[in-house]
Amino acid sequence: MAKHLKQGKKAEMAAATFLQKSGYGIRERNYRNGKAEVDLIVQRGIFLVFVEIKSLRSGTHGYPEERIGGSKIKLFHQAASSYQEEEKWHKEIRFDSIAVTFFPQAIKIEHFEDAFS
Repeated sequence: MAKHLKQGKKAEMAAATFLQKSGYGIRERNYRNGKAEVDLIVQRGIFLVFVEIKSLRSGTHGYPEERIGGSKIKLFHQAASSYQEEEKWHKEIRFDSIAVTFFPQAIKIEHFEDAFS
């Protein structure tokens, strides 16, 4: 497996663990609808939360959360709409992002609620 794919999987695992410890229940991992994908779909209370995870090594190339572009957001919304229809979800939804930065001795996780609409 390519190095960047391993890093992505490690970031997804770290984010899922972080969310579970914060009281979220994992509903789906890597939900796909056509070209669109949502890294994690979680629930806490009445909120269904669609989560995009971005990761980088150290902080030398900017911030992971800055790497979510307009076309990704459009596909993300498409996947979220499909999931809501499939699950007949009519309660609250939210779009969050999680930035995972890998440092040599630690991992930094930042959770951004309502990251994009």
